[in-house]
Amino acid sequence: MQTYISVLRGINVSGHRVIKMDALKKSYADLGFTNIITYIQSGNAIFRFKNSEPHKIEKMIKNKISDEYGFDVPVIVKEAGVFKKVLRNNPFLNNNNVELSMLHVTFLSAKPAKSEVNRINEFDYSPDEFIICDDVIYLSIPGGYGNTKLNNNFFENNLNVKATNRNWKTVNELCKIAESVEKAK
Repeated sequence: MQTYISVLRGINVSGHRVIKMDALKKSYADLGFTNIITYIQSGNAIFRFKNSEPHKIEKMIKNKISDEYGFDVPVIVKEAGVFKKVLRNNPFLNNNNVELSMLHVTFLSAKPAKSEVNRINEFDYSPDEFIICDDVIYLSIPGGYGNTKLNNNFFENNLNVKATNRNWKTVNELCKIAESVEKAK
């Protein structure tokens, strides 16, 4: 058994694509997931499941949501250890001028092509900054995520991958919950 974290994109926003977290937990249980814990209403879930490729789990969740709710939702699943690595490797943590409350992480469905990364790295998005590391984008957004051009749509359109963003506090909380799930094995 492995501990995984799933992050869904675009649910429970302004009354659209509504999925209650209790219903999501039931759907996950129906898929054979165990020790399921959700965090806030934006589609974050920590769970245990047999060792499997995260992309296969993503497809299972995506299909289940489509069957039960009638809409498609981008789903990104990572092993809990990947989230822990994201915490340790955030390059913005070394900058004393960066406020932790302005840090975000965008999780990508795949590592983008180097040519696409190079193309968007050619432009200056100041004061906002991003650093792409494999299939994760670290963001420092001093003006707040709601005011940046560096949002999910920007990265999806420019990198040709699915993306979903979480603030730094949420990433930390998901890791803490994953640790508690792993200890409760």
